Formats: sequence, C-alpha cells, structure tokens
Amino acid sequence: MMYWNGGWAWMTFMPLLWIALIGLVVWAVIRLTQQSSGRRDAADPRKTSRETPEEILDRRFASGEIDPDAYAEARKRLAAHRPGSP
Repeated sequence: MMYWNGGWAWMTFMPLLWIALIGLVVWAVIRLTQQSSGRRDAADPRKTSRETPEEILDRRFASGEIDPDAYAEARKRLAAHRPGSP
C-alpha cells in the first residue's frame, strides 16, 4: 500500500513532462535548422548590405519599371552627384 501514495499525482505529471520534453526537442531542432540555413543572418541588419543607387537603378531598368531614356538620364545624374566627382 505504500507505493500507491501519490500515484495519481505522478499519473498527471508524467504526460505533462513528456509533452514538455518533446516540445523542447522540436524547438531545438527548429532553432538549429534556422541558424544553419542562414535565415537569421538576413534578419540581422548588421550583416545585410545596402544596395547602391546604381544597383537600384539597374534592377528597376531590368524589371521594366523605367524606360531606356529615363535610365540613361538617371545614370548621368548619379554620376554627377557621386562623391569625389567635380
């Protein structure tokens, strides 16, 4: 009879313990796979590089947002306002 003392408490506690343990393992696996795939690097603003104005202009021209005349004019303006140009 001594072994049945508090048995109901263990029957309630053990499933909760297993659920917590499985949740911890799933969380750890997700956390490790996100770090190894580099997703966290994209969220870190210190590790992301900024596009230069020329790269933005090139991307917009390549996607068709601007026409060749506007592209050429913008390139001229960027070259004129570049630091170190007369």
